[in-house]
Amino acid sequence: MAEKKYDALKLENQLCFPLYACSRQIIKKYHPFLDELNLTYTQYLAMMVLWERHTISVKELGNQLFLDSGTLTPLLKSMEKKGYLTRKRSGEDERILLVSITEAGETLRDRAVDVPAKMTGCVNLSPEEAAELYRLLYKILS
Repeated sequence: MAEKKYDALKLENQLCFPLYACSRQIIKKYHPFLDELNLTYTQYLAMMVLWERHTISVKELGNQLFLDSGTLTPLLKSMEKKGYLTRKRSGEDERILLVSITEAGETLRDRAVDVPAKMTGCVNLSPEEAAELYRLLYKILS
């Protein structure tokens, strides 16, 4: 009976663990494809937002990617050195730092376009299962 009180501490009873482990394994599968693009997984996520939005504030980017500025700042500096984006203060409000995609960043999009299709083969889910998992994960995030 005394051991039962510790059941909540068993790894097998943690929802967070399979989410964490699965995330790590999927990100690991991205590595060969992203290495060809000279991007980390987190940089790839940022680029996807920039390909869609072209210019975004660091705060908005952080909100969209669920990342804090302490994580974003070195990430964006590194991507700026690679020539994929620029960072500049807003002319309307100096407190706002804007990130904009460069021509080199736009060109990278053509090289990255096949990554999602390549990753589809790495995950053993039907399209319906993938859609349901996506829905459930965003339910958790919200």
